[in-house]
Amino acid sequence: MIEPYRVNADSANLVELIAEQGLAVVDGLDGPEDLLKLAQPIAIVVPHRDSGPDGVTTIADLGESIVRSGFAGFSACALNPHTDRSGVPHPPALLMMSCTQAATSGGECVLIDGQAVYDDLSESEPEALTALSTPRSVLFGGAAGHLSSIFSDNGRGRIAVRLRLDELAQFAPEVDRWIPVLRAAIDRHAFEFRLTAGQGYVLDNHRWLHGRRAFTGQRVVHRVNGDPLPELVVATGVRVRASSDAA
Repeated sequence: MIEPYRVNADSANLVELIAEQGLAVVDGLDGPEDLLKLAQPIAIVVPHRDSGPDGVTTIADLGESIVRSGFAGFSACALNPHTDRSGVPHPPALLMMSCTQAATSGGECVLIDGQAVYDDLSESEPEALTALSTPRSVLFGGAAGHLSSIFSDNGRGRIAVRLRLDELAQFAPEVDRWIPVLRAAIDRHAFEFRLTAGQGYVLDNHRWLHGRRAFTGQRVVHRVNGDPLPELVVATGVRVRASSDAA
């Protein structure tokens, strides 16, 4: 499934692939330095709560017996499909990941194209899509988080996807009743693959959802968030298709 999205770290087609498909699976990333080298020509790096000064976050199982809210990434648990930084007003548009050490077992990446989910709901459950697009219908990130919606107009002719499915998302009743329908659509369009050492991906964080399976062993990955450089003119998010284009 990853072959249509696969490129080398120095590929000239990387930006084009991100702009068109919102996802590129990248070979040739031997460590966090290579991830930064990949990021810097295409993005303004956005620091994360858990990143170092260079914007790189190292994600591994810290072995804590109790996983704190918002820190499940630092465990060996499975992660629900989500977008990064849903609790801030303007989530970064790009997520870049690389693997330094693969898990002994499990740890597969789970990716879902929000374009496919949006089109699916538009066709099969338009009432659900309307509810999931209601402004200020979800509180993301807890009490100090951000009120928004799962699907929202980004002001540039596209729809931004914002989602988490854990205790740090509080849904209004008219949204909550449709979450099982959303989950079913996500499951229909999910695919998974295993990152090997030296491999990573870049995705449109306003379009693609990502998660992972539970794992054993010491899986180590690195993450960088960023926004596309303005001169690249990369539009992010879900395209709203006319009904005649749905096929």
